[in-house]
Amino acid sequence: MLKTSHLLAFAAGAALLAAASGAQAAVTVLGSGMARQCSVAALTGLSDSKSEDLCTMALDTELLSLRDRAGTYVNRGVLKLRRKEFASAMFDFNRAIETKSDIGEAYVNRGAAHVGARRYAEGLADINKALEMGVEEPEKAYFNRALAYEGLDNLKAAYFDFRKALELAPTWEQPSRELARYTVERR
Repeated sequence: MLKTSHLLAFAAGAALLAAASGAQAAVTVLGSGMARQCSVAALTGLSDSKSEDLCTMALDTELLSLRDRAGTYVNRGVLKLRRKEFASAMFDFNRAIETKSDIGEAYVNRGAAHVGARRYAEGLADINKALEMGVEEPEKAYFNRALAYEGLDNLKAAYFDFRKALELAPTWEQPSRELARYTVERR
C-alpha cells in the first residue's frame, strides 16, 4: 500500500503579515547617487518616507541606465510594499516591467503585492514567471509562492515551497516560522 502525506495548517491569516514583512527582493543599483541610496534603503529593510523620496528624486533627476531606472522603481516599490501599500507598490513594479521587462525581481515583488492584496492566482503567475527568468534571491520567490499557494488552499504546494525557501536560506527565520504552523501526517 502506498503511503501518502497529508498537510494540515495550524493557523490561517499569517500570509498577509508575512508577505509584507520580509520577502521582498530589492535590486542593487551601482554608483554613488540617490538611486544607489534608494537601493541601499531597500536592501537594508527600510520603509520610511525619506528613503522613498530619495528614490523619487533619483527617478526625476538622475540620468539612469534602463536597468538602474527599472531597479529604482523596484526598490521604491519594495519600500511601499513593506508599508502594505499594495496598489502604490504595484504601480512601481509595473513601471519597472515597462522600463525593462527582464528583471525577475519586479515580477517577484509584483507577485508579493498581489498576494498581500489577496489576489493569489495573479501573484502565483508573476512569481512563477520570476522563477523561470531567474532571480538573485530565489528563496524569497519560493516563500511568496508558498503564501500564494496557501491563499489558494493548496497546502501541500505551500508546504514544499516554504521548505524550498528554508533549504535555499537556512538561516532565514520566516520560512521556519511558517513551517511550524504545519503538521505532516504519514498514512
